[in-house]
Amino acid sequence: MTEQLDLAALIRDVPDFPTEGIVFKDVMPLIADPAAFRETVDRLAAWAGPRAPDLILGAEARGFIFGGALAYALGCGFVTARKPGKLPWETIEARYDLEYGTDSLEVHVDAVTPGARVIVLDDVLATGGTAGAKIELVERLGGVVVGALFVIELTFLHGRDRIAGTDVHALIAY
Repeated sequence: MTEQLDLAALIRDVPDFPTEGIVFKDVMPLIADPAAFRETVDRLAAWAGPRAPDLILGAEARGFIFGGALAYALGCGFVTARKPGKLPWETIEARYDLEYGTDSLEVHVDAVTPGARVIVLDDVLATGGTAGAKIELVERLGGVVVGALFVIELTFLHGRDRIAGTDVHALIAY
């Protein structure tokens, strides 16, 4: 058996970003490393595959990177959750709180068909606000959330509590 890469070694801490007192976990060095990016997607797929998703839903921007790669690896579709005003057709919106403010996400009204099995994915689970908004959007469209998947979880922010009842997995925990 081959030894797994230490993915956490490629996560860069950026102090005081986007606001003072926040230590941002930057996944861009991990994404830039071909072996680490491949292994990250493989590990995400190992968890997601048995849940038989029809769709992966990722939020901009890093959720697009991991989500598109994961959807390709699993042979399923990919849905984008975007900031308001970025999608060109009719949308629904969900608002949420961040650890440093508020925001909202939108998806097209036909992005998730009723009964579709969806994994919501992002690079980081922090307070659970973004994940909760994505879950809300899927459920409002009649989809079934079969898991919430993250590269990183900031456990001290208790984001899992906000999405209680959802099967949650993260590759790296801080």
